[in-house]
Amino acid sequence: MGPLAVGGVSERLHGRKLVAWSVLVGSLTLIAFWSASTVDDETNQLDAVYTYEFGIGGLVLYGLLAVIVLVIALGLDWRETFALRRPTSWITAGLLTLGILVAVFVVGGILEAIFHAGEEQGLDPTGWRSDRAVAFVLSALAIGVVGPITEELMYRGLGYFLLSPLGHWVAIVVTGLTFALAHGILAGIPVFFVIGAGLAYLRYRTNSIVPPILVHVAFNSLQLVVGVAG
Repeated sequence: MGPLAVGGVSERLHGRKLVAWSVLVGSLTLIAFWSASTVDDETNQLDAVYTYEFGIGGLVLYGLLAVIVLVIALGLDWRETFALRRPTSWITAGLLTLGILVAVFVVGGILEAIFHAGEEQGLDPTGWRSDRAVAFVLSALAIGVVGPITEELMYRGLGYFLLSPLGHWVAIVVTGLTFALAHGILAGIPVFFVIGAGLAYLRYRTNSIVPPILVHVAFNSLQLVVGVAG
């Protein structure tokens, strides 16, 4: 009798992939909290998005993480692993996307008023600086496009797939929690958990990673726009 199969691969291989993913997100969490503890208050108040270091560094980091995620996924069916397919229903996907985006902003706004995670993170721009436009574009590309795509592949793609044999709700909760922890902001865990779990639920209901990517890109981009407009 051959080895048990999970998601089209052997149970042993699936388990190794899950361990590798857990090590990756665990390492990101430790690094994030360590980095947060080494940033002084004065530095945290600077508009990081207007620096070339942040923009270029973000693009390089997310590119590296994307490569690591793809390496972990070697031997798996990438279309199935990352849910690279059209939603089962574009109408359902659209309604859920709109609803979750609104819910994320409403709930996130309430929690933000309580925990001030955005202020602690220090990434929201405070107004527009035309003299740093190029640096801002690089940062916006990292925060608004490359980052969301990479994080969706990591959490709602690979992570969700590997955890789904334990149950969809386990996958939703665990990927939401690991996503929150990886931001390295203790006060921001409730806010980021709501966002992460909401995106995982969207992936579950639509059977596609496309809607979560669109919501994540829209959310991050709107945050930047609001900051610049303010």
